[in-house]
Amino acid sequence: MANGKRPAIPLRSRLTFFLEFLKSPLQIGSVTPSSRFLEQRIMKSADITSAGTIIELGPGTGGTTRAILHAMPPQARLLCVELNPLFYRLIRSIQDNRLTAHLGSAAELKDILVLHGLPAPDVIISGIPFSTMSRSTGSGILATIATLLAPGGRFVAYQASDRVVDLSEPFLGTGQTQLEFLNIPPMRVCRWEKPDTRTDTGTDSSAPGRQHRAEDTYR
Repeated sequence: MANGKRPAIPLRSRLTFFLEFLKSPLQIGSVTPSSRFLEQRIMKSADITSAGTIIELGPGTGGTTRAILHAMPPQARLLCVELNPLFYRLIRSIQDNRLTAHLGSAAELKDILVLHGLPAPDVIISGIPFSTMSRSTGSGILATIATLLAPGGRFVAYQASDRVVDLSEPFLGTGQTQLEFLNIPPMRVCRWEKPDTRTDTGTDSSAPGRQHRAEDTYR
């Protein structure tokens, strides 16, 4: 999937996105889906090509989802968590056996990963607008992300506002922010990397039975 031209977002999906924004602007957070330029910047910041397990929070109509599937390794897995039922159905319709779509809230991420039996993610990408949710809700989601990420894992949030930077600092420290102006509206792409504090025990952490499971993270 990493080679060849990635399919464009259907015009119908773009119209659906706009109509859903009119219904729930605070939940959607943007008037249009992500541009190709923004998608490319997100893929590079998240280092998708080296990820084994990826989570996408708020995939919308699936533009970024398709970009992830196009860039990620053939054996990787992608879990998309979407709160909007219409968007969820669009994500579920994408034909790729590496993709799992889940209808639910990012606030339930711990239980969602355990439900689907996924290991701790190497990458979490978020398009949900932290600027429109309460501080307690946003902080709760970010605390869960910080705990859930595998050692050395990356969290990438693309946002119109820089509020996520302030909310993330207690849990993820100081991240890196880039601006992508070739998007409507211009977006900040913020990246954090979880420190890898594991010591070398002479064992291969990628061997069968040694993957870091999501449920183990919370024990």
